[in-house]
Amino acid sequence: MGLLTEPAVLGRDPLAGRIPVSIVTGFLGCGKTTLINRLLKRPDMNRVAVIINEFGEEGIDNDLVEVSSEQMMLLNNGCLCCVLRGDLQETLRELFIKRRNGEIIDFDRVVIETTGLADPAPVMQTLMTDSLLQEQYRLDCVVTLVDAVNGIGQLETLSEPVKQAALADRLVVTKSDLVTAEQLANLESRLREFNPQAPLRIAVNGEIELAFLIDVGLRGARSKPEDIERWMGAGDDHGGQEHRHDSTVESFCLRFDQPFTWSLFTQCMEVLTALRGSDLLRVKGLVNVEGHAGPLVVQGVQHLFHPPVELESWPSADRQSRLVFITRGIPRKTIADLFSAIGAVAPR
Repeated sequence: MGLLTEPAVLGRDPLAGRIPVSIVTGFLGCGKTTLINRLLKRPDMNRVAVIINEFGEEGIDNDLVEVSSEQMMLLNNGCLCCVLRGDLQETLRELFIKRRNGEIIDFDRVVIETTGLADPAPVMQTLMTDSLLQEQYRLDCVVTLVDAVNGIGQLETLSEPVKQAALADRLVVTKSDLVTAEQLANLESRLREFNPQAPLRIAVNGEIELAFLIDVGLRGARSKPEDIERWMGAGDDHGGQEHRHDSTVESFCLRFDQPFTWSLFTQCMEVLTALRGSDLLRVKGLVNVEGHAGPLVVQGVQHLFHPPVELESWPSADRQSRLVFITRGIPRKTIADLFSAIGAVAPR
């Protein structure tokens, strides 16, 4: 697991200059392609590579103006669209090589549209585990769209929409004009139970402000305090209360007063992932590690973690380690007790 690698001494910024990747997900018919098409019409989104699945529920044929290869197509705004027929890793490598060789546009962002039935976790894990991709790309955010008309029913009966919502950095509710204010409020409340840290917006006629959807992730070791806080989300557990739902998916934040040694922290995470890795849907946080001036950024999906990144400084005077967990069937107390049992100062 990448987390176990001792973080390098702060020097070369491991994130600076890498191309940000946004993952747009959501259940069938929620409006992913519509939203992406609207975003691509904006002048400041004219250097984007879009990766879509050929079995998507909506085509973008009307926006294609030139086919440059079997897989890569130019859109009418100059962006590049890549129809994913094979391995995502190979597609991303090929895009970067062609960009470097001047064969395609010099894109500065990648948007991956998953199919409506897709679990976004494997896409995230691809960016975490491929060392070549890590040199060129960084995960910026996961944007999950939720259909206001069908969202409640889907969240109640299907596992895919629940996981899509739980893994999100940003939540966007679509088709809000087709429901009542009460229905919309109920859906928002339910989404907050799954993922209280993710900011939520209502799309109006398929429109959403661009700033809400891009530049969400950390850009580098010198990220501004406001960028770090935005990446962390709300970053607290609302008085220690668990966010529960009968689906067993919940979200909470643990805080630790005392610094960790790196070996103790990795031991805690090793045990947790060995016992319950498949139910550890997502983890992200800032860790105070002895011997490091700034916090270490950790983020993982199930069994897999990004290599840790040391930030130059803390975003505020608060030096507590804080870890946001999104879990399936793992109560807050279970993880808190595990950390305490292994030797970490009892979290609060």
